[in-house]
Amino acid sequence: MSTSKSADSCNDAVTVLHEYLDGELTDQRRNAIITHLDDCSGCFSKFEFEQELRAVVANHCRTTVPDELRAAIIAEIGI
Repeated sequence: MSTSKSADSCNDAVTVLHEYLDGELTDQRRNAIITHLDDCSGCFSKFEFEQELRAVVANHCRTTVPDELRAAIIAEIGI
């Protein structure tokens, strides 16, 4: 694989990383990205970072608001 081809493959993999993580790629495209991530430690590191970031955001978004705070907000905005 030439350097240019490798750079093109990396650019392509990084460009579709969010689509990959969201499950929006075709099976063929997804398999191509999986193969690239298996062979490219740089892109795999980016993939791991994005995956971990999504997990952290998802965990923080699940935090519940205490009932007292919810009631105060509702009272304040008049719902």
